[in-house]
Amino acid sequence: MKKFAIAAATATALTLTMANAAFAQQSTQAPMTIAAGEVTKAKEATSDTWITTKVKSDLMTEKGIPGTDIKVETNKGVVSLSSTTAITEAQKKMAVDITKKIKGVKAVSADGLKAE
Repeated sequence: MKKFAIAAATATALTLTMANAAFAQQSTQAPMTIAAGEVTKAKEATSDTWITTKVKSDLMTEKGIPGTDIKVETNKGVVSLSSTTAITEAQKKMAVDITKKIKGVKAVSADGLKAE
């Protein structure tokens, strides 16, 4: 009877150890996958923020463009330009050209810029 009890206890201990190891493997795998996704999102957000800042900065320093009147938004490298005040077609074209030259910009939408 003692041999059976020892064998049962050993089997239970081994089973629990293996189950614990399997559980530990699963629990560390999922957070790593989630963390990788969060890092990608953070890089995109940083990149978008950098692009927005760079576009705004370049528009503000360019003579002939009312940079303070142009709103800049970036989503996954796509820059949207808009304004509440009217600008000329030449200013609109210049703003788009400046934006397109910035590293990381994939596309520019100037539909929101009010033209005279």
